[in-house]
Formats: sequence, C-alpha cells, structure tokens
Amino acid sequence: MKKLAFSLLTLLIIFSVKGQSKKIKDKLSIKEMCGCFEVQFNFAETFITNNKENYEKSNNYQAKALEWAQLVLDENNEISIQHILISGNDNNPYIIKHWRQDWLYQNRNFYNYDGNNKWVFKRIPKKEVKGQWTQKVYQVDDSPRYEATGTWVHIDKKSFWESTTSAPLPRREYTKRNDYNVLMRGNRHEISENGWIHEQDNKKVKRISGEKDNILAHEKGLNYYIRVDEQRCKDAVDWWIKNENKWENVRNKWEEIYARNTNLSIKKSVDNLPLFMKLFSDEMIDSKQINETIELYINY
Repeated sequence: MKKLAFSLLTLLIIFSVKGQSKKIKDKLSIKEMCGCFEVQFNFAETFITNNKENYEKSNNYQAKALEWAQLVLDENNEISIQHILISGNDNNPYIIKHWRQDWLYQNRNFYNYDGNNKWVFKRIPKKEVKGQWTQKVYQVDDSPRYEATGTWVHIDKKSFWESTTSAPLPRREYTKRNDYNVLMRGNRHEISENGWIHEQDNKKVKRISGEKDNILAHEKGLNYYIRVDEQRCKDAVDWWIKNENKWENVRNKWEEIYARNTNLSIKKSVDNLPLFMKLFSDEMIDSKQINETIELYINY
C-alpha cells in the first residue's frame, strides 16, 4: 500500500513538472513575438460561397511595415505585448500606436464579438480551458477586438497556437465593405527561425440575429514578422517610454469596464469623432479626462 501511494505521488510530481515545463515553453514562444520586425501583410479571397452574380470580390491586399512589439507585462499567468508602427523616413519617422495582444493562462472570461460593435460576455467552465492560453486582441484605442482560447503545441521543432473566433471587419475593409459584418477568424501563430508567422483562414459573414450565418467568401491571410536589428525601432522604443504612463491609464479604465462581466456595446463615434482620435491627442493625458472620455463611448 505504501508503494502504491509512493507511486501515485511520484506520478503527480512528474505530471506537475511536465506541466510547468510545458507552460514555460508556451511563455517563451509568446515572448518570441516581441522585438523589431519587418512585417509583410498578405490577404486574398479564395472561395466565393454566396452564389451572387453581382458579388464584388476584394482585391488582393499586400502591405509592408516596420513594427516594434513592446513587452508590457510578463507575469505568471499573463503576458501583454503592445505593437507600435514606424512609418516615414529615418530622418522624420512617424510613430503610430497599433494593436495590442494579451495572453492569459486558463482564462475563463470572454467577450465574444456578435457584430455591430457588440460583444457578448461569457464565462467558460474551468475544464474547457485547462492548459490553454487566451489571446485577447485590442484595437488601437485598447477597446476590444476579438479573443479566443487554444493550446500552444510544441512538436517536430515547431511551436504554434490555433483558434477560431468572430471579429469585427479588418481595418483594411471596414470603410470599403458593408455587405458583411463579421469576420470569422481562423488564427494560427507559429514561431519561425527569424520571427513568427500569423496565418489566417477567414470567412466573411453576414450575421443577422436569429438567423443562420451567411458566409459570403473565404479569405487566406499570411502575415510574416521578420526579425531585424532592434536599433531600427529605436524611435518606437523612445516613443513608448514617453507615452507608456498615458496608455497604462487607458488600459486601467478598460480593465475596469471589462471587469463588469456584462455584455458590451461601443459607440462608433461621439461628436463625429471615433474614440482613437480623441485618445491619440497629445492633450489627452490626465487619467480623469481619459476615464470620462472612454465612458462617453460605452452604450448603457
């Protein structure tokens, strides 16, 4: 009996060590997405499924950028990475706060996008997210974009994470298309020898409450993040040092809103201005002013 108890204890210790080792590998993979990167964005519609003769297929999309991915938070169960774009020439660079991604271990609280700037809160059972990481992606103003949970896989010298979730229209199309209102995103993040790859298998969906989703078209995305000398991103690093306190105040306000754990609806504009334009103002630095401004965009 003592030998059996000892064996069970030994197995528990082995599984615990393996679990911690796996989690360490997960975290190292996530943090590989930090640094200075040349980014290549590539998107193309592949299959048209709506059978409408007048359907206008989107043109293939390609773009390049230089981007700094700043590690904002590195804790046991949470990692936060802020992406910052660098445009213009070396003598006169223009810095743009871009998207942010947070990674949460065994997270149970989700805001699922439902279309028309509405997110539905849902709490997932603990057993459904065991060992998984949630990627929460935010807009440039730190409002919600999309989030999903999945397992990091490390096999055959590959490290990757996959998920599927509903999201708003991509920035490259939200001012051009109004025939669909949800992008069903199939995301795959894979760490490569010289950076990482964001691969997407997406569906463009027309969603109407109470009806079955109407898939208009499928889309393939391949975004390559190629690591380059960090000195090339020095202007973005300097910009972040100067502005990180302001954006911490913004994140804190949004965290307070998310912690309400209720459905969330956000106004597209107030006084004919989207939220990001107000928050991007150099005069918007006071935390009280930031809090009051964000509250104006929340539908109650």
